[in-house]
Amino acid sequence: MARTALITGAAGGIGRAVATRFVTDGYRVVGVDLADPGIPGVTYCRADVTDAAEVSGAVSAAVSQGGVVDVLVTCAGVTEGKPLHRTTEQEWEDVLRANLGSVFLCVREVLPGMIAAGSGTVVTVGSVLHRTAAPGLPAYAAAKGAIAALTRQLAVDYGQYGLSFVTVSPGWVRTSATESRLDGEADLDRLRQSNPLGVLGSPEHIAGTVAFAASSDAVLLNGSELVLDAGASAVSPASLLRETHRGRMGLPPL
Repeated sequence: MARTALITGAAGGIGRAVATRFVTDGYRVVGVDLADPGIPGVTYCRADVTDAAEVSGAVSAAVSQGGVVDVLVTCAGVTEGKPLHRTTEQEWEDVLRANLGSVFLCVREVLPGMIAAGSGTVVTVGSVLHRTAAPGLPAYAAAKGAIAALTRQLAVDYGQYGLSFVTVSPGWVRTSATESRLDGEADLDRLRQSNPLGVLGSPEHIAGTVAFAASSDAVLLNGSELVLDAGASAVSPASLLRETHRGRMGLPPL
């Protein structure tokens, strides 16, 4: 029998790729978003994932497809912010609600069914930006860091019921949202060069890892955070110095 996957943020770059991958892998897929992703094989459910009643309706729609939600993937969120001293209380709350509050509501709603079934996987989508900060995103970084912490806590609390929880934290990914913030190919190339592999992640890269994390082969990942940034967060700033500066510091040439 096909398993059922509920994907939030299914109309976004990463969410769309995840939903498409799960269809390819034979899941019944319910895609939740405010806009219809229009993906063949995905049952669309319009819902605001910051609203408890609408989240409940979305989970009910997924349960009607297969009897239980086997996999939840929380891709919904916003990448917004400004320096903390210019952030209003409402802006802070809005970003935390969209990124963290939505995870709380969705996970809370699927837990009873997963516990009753004695199995289930939740893959939360975090961000490397809670590990290596970027300017002007304090609320976003706080929310993504909290997602990783919450996921670890859930792994401890619900592993006894056969449930598994994993965070996938991407670095820069080439989505339309990313490209809208950049100035053409030159900026894209700078992002590629910010990691040792010299590559820019795609939504399909993230989807592949999510699909693995949701599989039975990944059961030992419970409580883990998978950082998908091609090694960018492993790079010492010293490696980015010009050769003359590296020599003065006694560092070997690259």
